[in-house]
Amino acid sequence: MSDKAPKILLVEDDVGLQKQIKWSLDDYEVLACGDRESALAQLRRFEPAVVLLDLGLPPDPDGATEGLATLQQILQLCPATKIIVVTGNQDRSNAIKAIGLGAFDFYHKPFEEQILKLVIDRAFRVYGLEQENRALSARNRSEPLQGLITNDPEMLKVCRTIEKVAPSDASVLLLGESGTGKEVLARGLHDLSSRVKEKFVAINCAAIPENLLESELFGYEKGAFTGAAKQTIGKIEYANKGTLFLDEIGDLPMPLQAKLLRFLQERVIERLGGRGEIPVDVRVVAATHQNLGELIKSGRFREDLFYRLSEISVRIPPLRERQGDRSLLAHAFLERFIQTQGRSLRGFAPDAIQAIESHPWPGNVREMENTIKRSVIMSDGPQVCLADLGLASAEAAADEPLNLRQVREEAERGAVVKALARCNGNVAHAAELLGVSRPTLYDLMGRFGLK
Repeated sequence: MSDKAPKILLVEDDVGLQKQIKWSLDDYEVLACGDRESALAQLRRFEPAVVLLDLGLPPDPDGATEGLATLQQILQLCPATKIIVVTGNQDRSNAIKAIGLGAFDFYHKPFEEQILKLVIDRAFRVYGLEQENRALSARNRSEPLQGLITNDPEMLKVCRTIEKVAPSDASVLLLGESGTGKEVLARGLHDLSSRVKEKFVAINCAAIPENLLESELFGYEKGAFTGAAKQTIGKIEYANKGTLFLDEIGDLPMPLQAKLLRFLQERVIERLGGRGEIPVDVRVVAATHQNLGELIKSGRFREDLFYRLSEISVRIPPLRERQGDRSLLAHAFLERFIQTQGRSLRGFAPDAIQAIESHPWPGNVREMENTIKRSVIMSDGPQVCLADLGLASAEAAADEPLNLRQVREEAERGAVVKALARCNGNVAHAAELLGVSRPTLYDLMGRFGLK
């Protein structure tokens, strides 16, 4: 039987009937067992979508108590599993009781091959539709923006804010440390807006010398200054109808702050050396790692420009504050660089993961990206180890609340997020790491709003 054939778990103590059903269901891989213990072991190992369950199991082959108990335990372990119970012709009451406990359907002994196949096919179709619906619901509920990887509640709130603000033309100010993903969020604002088919133009205000920044932003006419051999449009005019991203706006010189303020108020520009006003329709998104409040107090940033730029302000938490994101991002970067560098590494060694989770990452996501890329290139073993990363292995200490309920909730949530991140989203492995069953982990994930 091919590994790709759908698996069915058959719980039947009659060996002859086991063989007959296996022969009838040759399109499926039938996993047969004769008691509750072996059935649960097979269920944990293979997680079949459909179970055929005889209610008359030992030690109560003439009754239904053992079969009904097995039914309930299967649904506790795998709630989505479709259970089809087997009953005798004179045992309709137990079949109805099984349906009430959560069974999908029932059939009578002796079975009719065609009817049984129809029931099984319908069970697989319903199971597939439910799985697809759950996947779509989870994606619509908590999938972050394109290009952004996170499972942290605060970062997901940032994503939801970006989604709400994107359709408007409000100016957005993104506040966060270097490397936290400000440009990714700015592109998200553009991609989710009505301007998505127009240009996204980014300019770093700290990377261009002050004497060139004005001409870079506003453009110039031919002969405006020595070397101006032809008319050149600036970044603002070039972004017309689209989105202009002003990165490191806190480094904008004061004279240009006044000129940018006039543009934001009037929505017109003048090129250097020009006399005419040029209307420009552009959505402005600014970003900075600096404290603009302190710059305003010290007279290095205009307060009126701040209010023009920050119609919507969004604070982006640093990587060290995002629960579980360090391991999550590390796995994502590892998979990417294994492909681009042509390596065949098998994940991180335990000491490497511990170092990744304890490191404060002052350079945030950008620092992690560079660290993982270097470790993939330099690694000699089958896994990325601590030496490849070049990080310290000390664990960071953190202040903890004193309220016992709050401590318990935060500890449970933190443990679940870290386990899922460490296991790269594999629920079965995360449950094993946490020492709980998969249904318990699913319950915890639901309670904490995790995918």
